[in-house]
Amino acid sequence: MTRSGPPTIDLNADLGEGFGIWRLGDDEALLGVVTSANVACGFHAGDPVTMRRVCTAAVAAGVAVGAQVSYRDLAGFGRRFIDVPADELTADVLYQLAALDGIARSAGGGVGYVKPHGALYNAVVTHEQQARAVVEAVGAYDASLPVLGLPGSALLRIAGDAGLATVAEGFADRAYTAAGRLLPRSEPGAVIHGEAAVVERAVRMVTDGVVLAVDGTPVAVAVASVCVHGDTPGAVQLARAVRGALETAGVTVSAFAG
Repeated sequence: MTRSGPPTIDLNADLGEGFGIWRLGDDEALLGVVTSANVACGFHAGDPVTMRRVCTAAVAAGVAVGAQVSYRDLAGFGRRFIDVPADELTADVLYQLAALDGIARSAGGGVGYVKPHGALYNAVVTHEQQARAVVEAVGAYDASLPVLGLPGSALLRIAGDAGLATVAEGFADRAYTAAGRLLPRSEPGAVIHGEAAVVERAVRMVTDGVVLAVDGTPVAVAVASVCVHGDTPGAVQLARAVRGALETAGVTVSAFAG
């Protein structure tokens, strides 16, 4: 699939994923590269001080702030599926979204979109009940907020049906199955290592709308945002390389959310 005209893409990363005295990733450096920051809201990582620090820095850098909501799972970094009742999940998402938005507003900004994290992100690809719970929370808080998720997911379908704006996301540093899903992190090769490989995948994903699955199958992925994880070794240099290659390929890198 080849697109006509110069493409535009958002570049996002997960930030604020430290907790207390522990710091994970170089948030400040990444804010000089990405256009959107998925900020942890305290359930899988993050705390009020960290959230305020990242939101203040993001606003100063002109980077869009997104609420990265998750299961209540600090010990597992939000990467363990939890069969939480729908009404409880809705309340948990509302709690996280409202907390981050309040902190972002105090810094002169505000939450511009919502993105699930980790196991919740993967669950709402197919889990209709949990996808509806997330959508209900976003709609109840602010129906103008876009929802960021995997193309073809239940989350984006249900959000669209509910009248919410949806943004399809691709991953430069994650492996895909032939069905267009992310390969579980428990599987070998789930995370793509090597700057050249990640850069090539990002550029092809954006300019051609294609990513190669683990079995070599070309998968169509029409995306408006590309994620580069901030907690991997060399994340800052990798993000810079991805952005530089996209711009060299004639792609405009800018946030989808104001």
